[in-house]
Amino acid sequence: MQFRLPEDVKRIIETLNKAGFEAYAVGGCVRDCLLGKEPNDWDITTSALPAQVKSLFHRTVDTGIAHGTVTVLLNRTGYEVTTYRIDGEYEDGRHPKDVTFTASLREDLRRRDFTINAMAYNEEEGLMDLFDGQQDLQRGIIRCVGEAKERFGEDALRMLRAIRFSAQLGFILDEATAEAIKELAPTLSKVSAERIQTELVKTVTSPHPERLREAYEYGLTAVFLPEFDRMMQTPQNNINHFYNVGEHTLKSMQHIAPDKVLRLAMLFHDMGKPLCKTTDEDGTDHFRGHPEVSADLAAECLRRLKFDNDTSERVSRLCRAHDYRIEPECRYLRRAMRKLGEDLFPDFFAVQRADVSAQSDYKRKEKLAQIAKNEADYLEITAKGECVSLKNLAVNGSDLIGCGIRPGKQIGELLNLMLDEVVEHPENNDKIYLLQVMLPKNLEKWGKNEKK
Repeated sequence: MQFRLPEDVKRIIETLNKAGFEAYAVGGCVRDCLLGKEPNDWDITTSALPAQVKSLFHRTVDTGIAHGTVTVLLNRTGYEVTTYRIDGEYEDGRHPKDVTFTASLREDLRRRDFTINAMAYNEEEGLMDLFDGQQDLQRGIIRCVGEAKERFGEDALRMLRAIRFSAQLGFILDEATAEAIKELAPTLSKVSAERIQTELVKTVTSPHPERLREAYEYGLTAVFLPEFDRMMQTPQNNINHFYNVGEHTLKSMQHIAPDKVLRLAMLFHDMGKPLCKTTDEDGTDHFRGHPEVSADLAAECLRRLKFDNDTSERVSRLCRAHDYRIEPECRYLRRAMRKLGEDLFPDFFAVQRADVSAQSDYKRKEKLAQIAKNEADYLEITAKGECVSLKNLAVNGSDLIGCGIRPGKQIGELLNLMLDEVVEHPENNDKIYLLQVMLPKNLEKWGKNEKK
């Protein structure tokens, strides 16, 4: 593989070399180059001490000076330059108590998590692969550097990172790495929710979100998402399904775009089923009311994992709406847009399509055809600009007050009655019609409404 180091990276390495220090691109950027991918960022490791790095470059930031990291700023981009180091004892399952700087590249690489992330490169010496990372890349293996138990004991999050790399790259875990995770999975409880959230999102938005199954099998989800374990243990004896709830969930994630909100919506959309399950005398399972329960559980879990409010709110709404059935006719679609919120479309259709695609073959073609028809109706409605919410209604509260209606809750009630009319008959979204025909009609029907 021909490496092409960015000019800024070459400049940093050459500057350090000319000053008498070793320097290499290291870690994920080297791995990605070997895989033929464009790295997202470039990290550099060097024998120079932080003070020496700072003396060689005009603009630097002390981003992790205690651990040997200085960010060098070139052309409005930051590059982390870290001194070779040996980590001391990890007392909290995340941070070393102290670090010792070393002149040995081998010592620096041997502290890293996986062999595929423990390679270094510069143009003068080429690839420095001291732990067979390139061979593991070729074999499609995730393997810890050295003893897996030691690496996971240093930072328990590495167990979840192993699953994430497996999902992103389509690799498998080597036996020793997998066994160490099974043994040490409970120690993931030491890791902050924010760090777990990051790895979960990277896993579910990867090309292989189904690898979350391994997190369950190895005991990791029991620590941070026990609700998923219940899904994996809940069968669905129903004509619409041939997977259990968890496997259906994993399949559904594979049928939707790798967007954070969409993948999380599929992860949580049936989470309420274990709590809603009932079984008929003939053995048929039902899960009545599960969308509402799933939405509540999604909100609870996302809050526990420290997701932002916007993500939590949108995922919960999609969970609540995912099983909402719409007859294939424009007026029913307009009603749904009003009820669910027009901003939820077209994600709503994507979620429904993924859900159906992960079910049994029973009436799958008919279900998908109905979703397609609803989506076509949605496109027609939006193209025509038909009104399905108060913000697009031809009249507003000021118009009603101008007609003599007393300010108060009756204003909202009148506007919603007019919206009911317009949703059913979009051609009636006309200011004159609504004020001269609909308003008197509704006032007369109410009888007790008084004018100002």
